[in-house]
Amino acid sequence: MKCNKCAKQATFHITDLTGDGVLALHLCPDCAKHYLQTEDSEKIDASAMSSVLGKQVSPLNPLSKATEEMQDLDSRECPICGISFYEFRQGGRLGCPHDYVFFSEELEPLLQNVHGENEHVGKQPKRGFYDTQSQTELIRLRREMKEAVEQEDYEQASKLRDQIREIASKGVGE
Repeated sequence: MKCNKCAKQATFHITDLTGDGVLALHLCPDCAKHYLQTEDSEKIDASAMSSVLGKQVSPLNPLSKATEEMQDLDSRECPICGISFYEFRQGGRLGCPHDYVFFSEELEPLLQNVHGENEHVGKQPKRGFYDTQSQTELIRLRREMKEAVEQEDYEQASKLRDQIREIASKGVGE
């Protein structure tokens, strides 16, 4: 990602909440140092700090509303693989191809910002699945098979295993 002030690589990601709104900055080390240096070196007294924090925590503050929205988003889970958006944010990896559809509203700006595009334009595997439908189905069946084994429903697990083998054998030769 490029620096917002110059063309260097951005290594500092600053979210400024002290102004009239939320300002997200991506800066290189030099620009970040310049941005973070304050002109007046006075320390903020405790009463001023508590009043600022009180304003930030008040229920009418848009920041608290954003926090609630983030908690709601973090609790959403993909119905296919079961990964939550919080797990994605922590690990940086999605669980299945269906996650791109399920979390599309949240991933769109992220992909656009990081890659400059929101469609894959690179290489495709020579073997394996070309459609995400088959991959998603395999992931769902494997999860169901694991649950069936945990519940000791071995007949259902063997049926699911056979379905997995059938789908996997179709995908390898294509």
